[in-house]
Amino acid sequence: MSRRLAALGEGQLRQRLRGTGLTLRLPPFVVRLQSDIPRVARDLLLLYADFELGQDDEFVDFHLAVRYDRGVYALWHRLAGKRQARFSTDGLAAFTTLPATQAFHMVEWGLNWAVTAHAHQYIVYHAAVLERGGRAVVLPAPPGSGKSTLTAALAQRGWRLMSDELALLNPLDQRLYGLGRPVNLKNQAIGLIRDFARDAVMTKPVPDTLKGTLSLMKAPDEAIARVREGATPTWVIVPSFEPGAEPRLGPLPKAQAH
Repeated sequence: MSRRLAALGEGQLRQRLRGTGLTLRLPPFVVRLQSDIPRVARDLLLLYADFELGQDDEFVDFHLAVRYDRGVYALWHRLAGKRQARFSTDGLAAFTTLPATQAFHMVEWGLNWAVTAHAHQYIVYHAAVLERGGRAVVLPAPPGSGKSTLTAALAQRGWRLMSDELALLNPLDQRLYGLGRPVNLKNQAIGLIRDFARDAVMTKPVPDTLKGTLSLMKAPDEAIARVREGATPTWVIVPSFEPGAEPRLGPLPKAQAH
C-alpha cells in the first residue's frame, strides 16, 4: 500500500528534499522535487499531504528543483536579508531568480511550465476545470478575469476541482483530466475566499510578488481522492470580472470561444 506525504514529518521531508529528492505522484504524472528552502517543505506538507509518495526507482516525468541561488549576486542578497531562489529542471537552470519567500510558488509555476512544455500526450489548455456528475466545465480566461476566484468558490460548493491552471485533454478518449493541485489566489481574492469558505486550507500570503499578494488554497479532499478520474468536456465558460457589475451569463459564439 502506498504511503502518503503526510506520513513524513517535516524533518524527514526536508532531508529528502535536500538529498536525492522527494518522489511524489501527481496523477497523471510523477514528479521528483529537490529543495534546500524550508518553506518548500512546510507548504508541501500543508497542500500535498494526501498525495501518494512514489518509489525512488520508479519512472519520473519531471525532475524539478528550487534552491537558494548561489550565483554572483547571491552573497549580496544574503547579506541584505533578501535571499533569492532559482528554479531548475533536469539540472538546468530556468527563468530568473526570485525572492526565496516565493519558493513554493516557483514549484507550482515550474510544474505548470514542465507539463505545458513536455506533456505532448495531452492537448494542454490554460484553463480551470471542474466536474459534476461526470461532466466538466472549462474556464479559460486571461489573468485578472476572476477565473481562480470562481474556481475556488465552486470547489467549495459541490463541484470537484480538477485543475486551476491546466486542462489536460486526452485525444484518445476525448476526456479531460486534472492534477487536483492547489488554487492560486491573488490580492483581494484571498480574503474573499477565506470568508466564503472558513474550512479552506490556505498558505500564508506572500506579498510583493509580480502578481501582488499570493496564497494557495489546498484542493478539497474529494478532488484529491478522485484525481485519476476524467470527465467529459461539456461547457465552456469564459469568466470576466468587473468590480460592482451585476452577475450575468450570456451565449458566446463558437468562433469567439475557440
